[in-house]
Amino acid sequence: MSQKEKAMKKKLLYLVIHCTATPEGREVSSDEIRKWHLSPKPQGRGWKQVGYTDMIHLNGAIERLVPNNEDAFVDEWEITNGAKGINSVARHIVYVGGCEPHGQTAKDTRTPAQREALAKFVRNFVSKNPDVKVAGHNQFTAKACPSFDVPKWLRSIGIPEKNIYKGK
Repeated sequence: MSQKEKAMKKKLLYLVIHCTATPEGREVSSDEIRKWHLSPKPQGRGWKQVGYTDMIHLNGAIERLVPNNEDAFVDEWEITNGAKGINSVARHIVYVGGCEPHGQTAKDTRTPAQREALAKFVRNFVSKNPDVKVAGHNQFTAKACPSFDVPKWLRSIGIPEKNIYKGK
């Protein structure tokens, strides 16, 4: 790897879990996510890249939103806008849901299929990236996202303590 290539990529430190903050049971498409994140303000956030690398649909299907080379580094072209301040060293996964049916109150709305898919994804991610820390978005910023206690859940699925982010 050349010096220029090293300068353009950073070591992967975090996997951050998010929710779409949408009503329970309402599916969200990747096109909607792109519109929310990429459309100019005020219709969207006006970002250059979506906020998540992958998303988990209600049926448990995982869709890649931003391609990456799946190594232990984050290249410039892989950076997503999931959590301010750590995006250049993180990958972000989002599950569809996270709010009660009326859409205002945070709630863990993961379907059984989403729970299974997320657990499998996280276990595989940690196995490929043994130094990574897994966290909820709310551990980096004052938000309810992802609407469940990520460290507690990680312990329940057997993720080693060394891979559970303890900050905030």
